[in-house]
Amino acid sequence: MNRFLWMSLILLATSFGCRQKVEAPVHRDYLVISTEPATAWIRNFNPFTAATGGGRWSTLAAIYEPMMIFNRMEGQYVPWLATEQKWMDASHKELLVTLRSDVKWSDGQPFQASDVGFTFDLLKRFKALDASGVWNFLAGIDIVDGLHVRFRFAKPFAPGILLLMQQAIVPEHLWKTVSEPVSYANENPVGTGPYTELRLFENQVYELARNPYYWQKDKAKVAALRFPAYPGNDQVMLNLLKGNIDLAANFVPAVDRVYVGKDPAHHHYWFPSVGNTVFLYLNNAQPPYDQAPVRKAISRALDRDKIVKVAMFNYTEPSHPAGLSKAFEKWRVSADEKSGDWVHYDAARAGRELDELGFKKGKDGLRRLPDGRVWSLDIGVVTGWSDWVRTVQIMAKNLRDIGIDARMRTYDFGAWFSQVQRGEFQAAIGWSNDTVEPYEFYRWLMAGSATAPVGTVASSNWQRFSHPEVDQRLEALAGSFDGTEQQRLVRELQMIFLREAPAIPLFPNPAWGTANTRYFTNFPGPDHPYAVLSPNYRPEILQVLTEIQPQNAAISKL
Repeated sequence: MNRFLWMSLILLATSFGCRQKVEAPVHRDYLVISTEPATAWIRNFNPFTAATGGGRWSTLAAIYEPMMIFNRMEGQYVPWLATEQKWMDASHKELLVTLRSDVKWSDGQPFQASDVGFTFDLLKRFKALDASGVWNFLAGIDIVDGLHVRFRFAKPFAPGILLLMQQAIVPEHLWKTVSEPVSYANENPVGTGPYTELRLFENQVYELARNPYYWQKDKAKVAALRFPAYPGNDQVMLNLLKGNIDLAANFVPAVDRVYVGKDPAHHHYWFPSVGNTVFLYLNNAQPPYDQAPVRKAISRALDRDKIVKVAMFNYTEPSHPAGLSKAFEKWRVSADEKSGDWVHYDAARAGRELDELGFKKGKDGLRRLPDGRVWSLDIGVVTGWSDWVRTVQIMAKNLRDIGIDARMRTYDFGAWFSQVQRGEFQAAIGWSNDTVEPYEFYRWLMAGSATAPVGTVASSNWQRFSHPEVDQRLEALAGSFDGTEQQRLVRELQMIFLREAPAIPLFPNPAWGTANTRYFTNFPGPDHPYAVLSPNYRPEILQVLTEIQPQNAAISKL
């Protein structure tokens, strides 16, 4: 959406609120959540599907649950359907998980170890369901008894714990009769989560009511969750400003003025910098971006302080040199590391370095490539992603100031995503892996095994970077369970990143979260950081949904 039209809509909603006072009801029993955009809902609650437009968010955030949740704010596992996980041997090839004894499915049937075994067997039999690739490192699963499951690893693989613990579990007694689980719509879901009962489903809105058998009996205090279908950010923004949404994950420009200022007593936000890092990806398969000194010079030309102030409304900060957000704080090398000074703005030095590399300016002030052509650079961004659009506008100007004819190119999401995955781009702004594992972060970003030839889809390493030392360190890190060795290997991966500049870190993506406390309370925030407020993070949002309470205590009993 055009950013000027978007801002006009915000101002219109703000002025409307000033002129017309709407009397709000004393209470309502449903919590309104805005997550993924949708023009209409499709009745699909399959927890294994990657499709959007259905109940994907609520399926993994309210209906089905994992064995454990990794809380990125606290940096530790939170027991959920499982109470404990421990290694059975010194070789780290057998992991024993202990399950809770008091859990039932929402149809009243008991939850047991066989459900866990069935779920992972399903992933093995239907590879399309195994999105996390757990059977790349698993050798088998044994049901020890009704409350214990043993996972046998084909090889030691430390990151596998996170992938196993956060896998959503489905009921064997229902799914064993499903002949095509990949395409199964699961229209009437049965889960162990706090909200499982479909009390309303229309193409523009649906509601999930409380699970009558929820194992945390004192936790699901909201009667129902409601999900309106909003086709775009403009509709979300208007409803946010009018107080019609209780929980959302949206970028809000000038949030203190346009959102909090509308209702300071009830409108709140929390944007901690624990999300993925936003990068400028330069296609390493295309010269001159295949040269680390060129990538570093381009990086020096970027004014990250201005990007943070103007494009991101000071909601974040310039990236750590090695690209790791605060979710990885215990792993990061010093931000003063000299080899990472290429992330600091120094246009004059960037120009000198390009001169020394042979990219001289012509009389028109534009630099030439070795073949004599003007150096032009297209930077791709998704249309309507206003914060990223402003970021690219600033970067394009920064690069033009040092003689590179840089231009912003906007695309709808599908076209942009196809280009970056296929490596058919010069430069593009994009996200990184939203993980809490440094192994997964750098594997996604730098592993040669994760890349693909140009024209072939690569789910990660879009910029086509490859270095043998990266793969060696990643393999060693994956097999290490020693904290000191892990710290050493993560440091070495960071030093390779600082030396090679495979991608250009810009800023950590805030975990966007807004909350309206007119009807409900006990949301997390800077003064009560028990979890991330943003509903973008699943299954972590389960911790929030099980802590929220109605303002009127009587409503929780309805």
